[in-house]
Amino acid sequence: MPMQQYPFTEEEKAEDIKCDYNFMLEENIGPAGVSLDEIDKQKELINIALYNMRQKRFLMQWRDLPYTQDDVMQDILNTAEVIRNKFDYFVVFGIGGSALGARMLFNSLKHLKHNELPDHVRNGPKFYVEDNIDPEGLRALFDVIEPEKTCFNIITKSGNTSETMSQLLIVTDMLKSRLGAKASSHIIATTDETEGNLKRIALAEGYETFIVPQGVGGRFSVLSPVGLLPAAVLGIDIAKLLEGAAYMDSICDEYDIYKNKAYMGALLQVLAMQTGKNISVMMPYSSAMDYFASWYAQLWAESLGKKNDIKGMPLYSGQTPVKAIGVTDQHSQIQLYTEGPYDKVITFMSIEKYREVVDIPLLYELIKDISFLGDKTLNDLIKAEEQGTMYAIFKAKRPFMKIIVPEINEHTIGQLIQMYELMTAFAGELLEINTFNQPGVELGKDVTYALMGKPGYEELLKEVQTMPKGDNRFIF
Repeated sequence: MPMQQYPFTEEEKAEDIKCDYNFMLEENIGPAGVSLDEIDKQKELINIALYNMRQKRFLMQWRDLPYTQDDVMQDILNTAEVIRNKFDYFVVFGIGGSALGARMLFNSLKHLKHNELPDHVRNGPKFYVEDNIDPEGLRALFDVIEPEKTCFNIITKSGNTSETMSQLLIVTDMLKSRLGAKASSHIIATTDETEGNLKRIALAEGYETFIVPQGVGGRFSVLSPVGLLPAAVLGIDIAKLLEGAAYMDSICDEYDIYKNKAYMGALLQVLAMQTGKNISVMMPYSSAMDYFASWYAQLWAESLGKKNDIKGMPLYSGQTPVKAIGVTDQHSQIQLYTEGPYDKVITFMSIEKYREVVDIPLLYELIKDISFLGDKTLNDLIKAEEQGTMYAIFKAKRPFMKIIVPEINEHTIGQLIQMYELMTAFAGELLEINTFNQPGVELGKDVTYALMGKPGYEELLKEVQTMPKGDNRFIF
């Protein structure tokens, strides 16, 4: 159960994330919206889902991460301080949830040009996340870092992820050839406590190791050492991050669906899916939230895209998540959203107070199409653009919700992480699926093993080789 309860401090209330669901409703946008009667008809399903969220909490150990990491936090902070003083570069090797969380925290909470800042301003190592095995990408990384001055954080819970382990093999060989026995001090492993090949290697090589707790899957792991160690190395206040998550977890323990922002958001999305709205657009009006939208895309897609329900019956559930950044994608996607198919729900993420204010000077007063911008700020302009886009979507009678963030900081990012994880889990309960597995990913992994010659996959390789070669008429 949550460890923090009402009442909350005035400071926490001032940074409370707000959710505006008015424009998901039929009474505001017409037939494309959800009726209040339809919400009331879901009472039995809602109650079952509410019950399951409490009964299954012991299986959702990611929910307890804001409360259970006091000891490991101190270890993280101590290690982070050593890294900040000793190394010029910090590199995360991981993929999926092992990389997106760290990249999201970096993008959200650090200077948007962090690596380009002078050393004395940056006051910490340059930071890179290498979450692909594109050979050109890895070579490019080694062109801009000095391995002898780099700490590599290898992250894979299973300890067997082919992409991440291949990166480990490459960097280990490089470091040992240059540093000999000192190579191990440049590698930190984040993995399972007892199982997997990374754990075996870490023990053999003497790597410092952080543990991904049991019951915490990759896409739900950002508030574990997977995300917290990179965040601490960057100087992000991880205590405030966890405090924000605890705050959201506690207020979303509410049983009344009309007072539970995470659960109401999940319900409205599920009801929208049932009327063919199978695309979920995340549109934050902030460059700093770019990778939050990417993190959400994995969380929503991998958790809810399931062939079967929990009884094994065909269901084919889920929504396709799409990232759009305001105002950039007003010029690339909004035409489709206002006049294309009625198959989308848009989530606008609105920032009440930006961390910077930029004035627009008054120049060219005779050119009225430009001078009207003068003596205002970019802050005024981005808010006007946001309101204009929302009005265009409303005018087109398309459903959207609005997440209102007082300011982007550790506390509010912690809230958003916990809210969307809870929203995802509750949506899974409403859909009656297993939110936490990913069977559709496994076959592709197994075929990769077979093609790369991993022992035990010989029969699968024979099966793969029976795949039709195709007709040359359609290869041109």
